[in-house]
Amino acid sequence: MTERPSPGVQAEKAALRKRLLANRSTITTDLHNGYSRLLRDHLLELPQVGAAGTVAVYYSVGSEPSTRSLVYALWKQGHYVVLPVLLSDGDLDWASYEGPDSMVPGPRGLLEPSEPRRGVETVSRADVVIVPALAVSRAGMRLGRGGGSYDRALARVGERVPTIALLYDDELLPSVPAAPHDLPVRAVATPGRGITWLPALLSLAVGRYEC
Repeated sequence: MTERPSPGVQAEKAALRKRLLANRSTITTDLHNGYSRLLRDHLLELPQVGAAGTVAVYYSVGSEPSTRSLVYALWKQGHYVVLPVLLSDGDLDWASYEGPDSMVPGPRGLLEPSEPRRGVETVSRADVVIVPALAVSRAGMRLGRGGGSYDRALARVGERVPTIALLYDDELLPSVPAAPHDLPVRAVATPGRGITWLPALLSLAVGRYEC
C-alpha cells in the first residue's frame, strides 16, 4: 500500500502550488510564446532526444510551458510521439500523436490524442520522457498538480531513461516538499538555462555525451 503523505507535507505542497500558479498567471502571451520556442529548441538540440525512437511527452494547456510546437516538431522529424490519456482512476494510458487534427478534448480541460490507446506500460518503452511540473528541486524531486498521475508513470520508466521536466527559470528550487511516493526526474529544461542534469542521471549524461 502506498504511504500517504503527512498533513504537513500536503499543506506545504498546496501552499507552494498556489504561489507557483499565481506566478505563472502573470506571464504574458508574448513571453509564454518566447519561452516555448526556447524550450523546444533546447530539447531538439539534446542528443538523447535526437537519438530517440519513441518520445513520451505531454500536450500543454493553460499556463504550462508550452509543448505544442515541440510535439509537432518531434512528429515531423520522424520520432514516434506518444501523449497521455487520463484514465478515470488517475493513471495515464498513452496514444500516438498523428498531427494537430488528431487531438480531441479530454477530461479536466486536457487535449488528448484520438488514436487507439497503447496501454499504461507504453511509457516504459520510451527513450525519453518529458513531463510537466510546477517546480523541481536540485535533488530532482518534482512537484506536480497533486493527482499522482505522473508518479505512477515515472515508476514505469527505466532507471537510465532521461526523464525531463519543463519549467520556467525560477521554478528550479533548492528544495520542494516531498512524500514517500514522489519520484525524482533526471533533468529539467528551462528557457534561460537550457538543460540542467540532476543527480539521478548526471553521471550518465556526462559519461555518454561530454567525454
